[in-house]
Amino acid sequence: MKVLRLPRSKVHLGAPLPWNVRDESGLLLLSKGHFIESEHQLDELLTRGAFVDVEEIRAHAESAASTEAPRVAIPPNLFGLWEKTPQALKELLSEHPAQATGTPATDFATQINAFATHVLELVDSSPDIAIYRSVRQDHAQNYYYGYAHALYTGVLCVLLTRHLHWPAARTRTLLKAALTMNLSIFELQGQMAAQDVPMRDRQRAELQKHPELAVERLQQRGITDTEWLQAVAQHHEHADGSGYPLGITTICEMAQALRVCDVFMSKITPRVLRPAVTPQEAVRQVYQEDHGGPLSNALIKEFGIYPPGDFVKLASGELGVVVQRTANVRAPIVASITDKHGHPVAHTQRHDTGQPEFAIVGTASNPALLARLPPERLYGFAQGPLH
Repeated sequence: MKVLRLPRSKVHLGAPLPWNVRDESGLLLLSKGHFIESEHQLDELLTRGAFVDVEEIRAHAESAASTEAPRVAIPPNLFGLWEKTPQALKELLSEHPAQATGTPATDFATQINAFATHVLELVDSSPDIAIYRSVRQDHAQNYYYGYAHALYTGVLCVLLTRHLHWPAARTRTLLKAALTMNLSIFELQGQMAAQDVPMRDRQRAELQKHPELAVERLQQRGITDTEWLQAVAQHHEHADGSGYPLGITTICEMAQALRVCDVFMSKITPRVLRPAVTPQEAVRQVYQEDHGGPLSNALIKEFGIYPPGDFVKLASGELGVVVQRTANVRAPIVASITDKHGHPVAHTQRHDTGQPEFAIVGTASNPALLARLPPERLYGFAQGPLH
């Protein structure tokens, strides 16, 4: 048997494999007809080493040439799915299940686990779109500020811990901790995001005690997972003892990871009272606070210096939006939305900013231009000029 290495371009997500996939020695890994559902699953397969029998390739090519090409399913609009997720999280966390429906409190663990699965599936479908959504949230909806913040903190937790090769079960637990870390203050977070005056004493007092209250509410809903509860309890503690609510200096690894992601997302999200910190400045601050440790380094590698959703200016003079990360954290793929004179264009064009003529020369700011840009257009879910 002669085998050839499987190229990524030959695998279509959500479509059946047209041949068997084997390892280099010919051992069967995936059978013909198997579906690969996500980029993450494909990455794991290719990293392991995936090969196809030359004869199977030839047979499939001959068969395809003599029959009509199969219809390719249109991928779901991931932006539409992300748009619904903060509201779904609010509905899940707003009321105690037993109070709302008479359902036993222990069912909450099943419900939050199912929600975590949904988030993981969205991330796996496109990590770049997940980051785009976290960078370009609908900041006008302050009512959902707390839920969106928890959601996108969880997304960053997933990316960061996968980079650090945490077991999948621990990554899932950290995601659930992120989703529930502010269980007692979601409404308060929305109020504070919308208010144009500094934090009031009453609000500060409520914030100081929210980790302990969140743990209490989780326990009331039947959560007994020690790592989950400990991460929530300690996610505002600092190794130097300056954190809260207890000022402890020994902090579990999961709480440290949660704090880094929580702080970073807070920095890049604007409120009425203060503008957002740029992703570049937020990365620099988190790196300094973490003293260049593994957590901040993982954040930089996964998020990038110019993350998807960032608005940048290219050496060509074009303005564009970052849409895809590359191995070079400073040179992502950018979709141009203007020509070199700054005029909006009817069709976006992707540029590799690793090429000198399209290098990123700085960030850009044009809220009106971005407000007219449907993000689906950048990723092929919708087309058309700015309007």
